[in-house]
Amino acid sequence: MRKLIVLTFISLDSVMQAPGGPQEDTSGGFAFGGWTAGYFDGFMGKVMAEQMGHPFDLLLGRTTYDLFAAFWPHAGDDQEPVRSGINKAKKYVVSHRPLNSDWEGSALLEGDIVAAVQKLKAQDGPELQVHGSSQLVQTLLKNDLVDELWLKTFPVTLGGGKRLFGEGTMPAGFKLLDCQASPSGVIVASYARDGAIKVGSMV
Repeated sequence: MRKLIVLTFISLDSVMQAPGGPQEDTSGGFAFGGWTAGYFDGFMGKVMAEQMGHPFDLLLGRTTYDLFAAFWPHAGDDQEPVRSGINKAKKYVVSHRPLNSDWEGSALLEGDIVAAVQKLKAQDGPELQVHGSSQLVQTLLKNDLVDELWLKTFPVTLGGGKRLFGEGTMPAGFKLLDCQASPSGVIVASYARDGAIKVGSMV
């Protein structure tokens, strides 16, 4: 069984909406698009190259897929090795609408999404990476389909917006696999699913 890994940029208050640019996702009146830009440096570039510089497939919501399809097939050499990794990956897209892109390796997932993802995980192949896709992530968390979280936590609070851990997130335990801090204060941490929450008393 292959792992399903959620990779995301989040604020201190768990907002993951529109990290990359002002017009990426303004739904709900979100006014802080591009909130990660001031914190990217060589360290963050190295992290992204390591996390996406090996074979993987992608599982994406429709909005994120459309953003990726508009950018990555045309990205320049300065975006390597992330560009090659994304363009080579098989891209499974959760959507109720037909795909209107000829981006190579794209496949539509319809119907019972939980069953479809369970089937994908049971197949042979590289890890499944989920980027963005906030609505899809809620379904994955609610149904205990996430094996690892690779989070980049930025030293900002945004007050409102789409959150990584929204309503319906099931109680779950995770263990820390790795943790680093960038010079600009971004905490890069990876967690693996680790059974039930361990409760007790401090008394």
